[in-house]
Amino acid sequence: MRKLVFAAIFVVFLAVGLPVFAQDQNRPNSIDDRESEYYYVNVTLEKIFPYSKGYVVQYRKGFSQYGRIYLPAKWFTDADSKGEVITLPQGQTWPSLTVYYRNGEFSHVRLYVHRWASHPSWGSIPQGVNLDDQFENIETITIEY
Repeated sequence: MRKLVFAAIFVVFLAVGLPVFAQDQNRPNSIDDRESEYYYVNVTLEKIFPYSKGYVVQYRKGFSQYGRIYLPAKWFTDADSKGEVITLPQGQTWPSLTVYYRNGEFSHVRLYVHRWASHPSWGSIPQGVNLDDQFENIETITIEY
């Protein structure tokens, strides 16, 4: 009886365990072996300020400081767009910004926002404030920590 139990365990091991060990772990064209040329940085946002030339995005850097990023409107409207606005579903999800880099250079950005402008993450720029120069000649995004 004892030999039968050991034989049964051995057969189960061969049927289940052996194929795992038999896999070629060094296949050169394996999906796991290829590294992506993209990487991303995700930042939780404090406020999003819509402006006539784009979006002013405020995020927390460090413990008590804020950073600002200026995202030109043309990034979200041109055919060769560098930006995408994605509305978040209702709930507790807070807005964020994801910046994608390709081979170490800026590729594109995704801005995740709440649909309703009454959400606390949306802000407004006071009337008469001119930020036009902040949106000129922007080619990349630099996130400071």
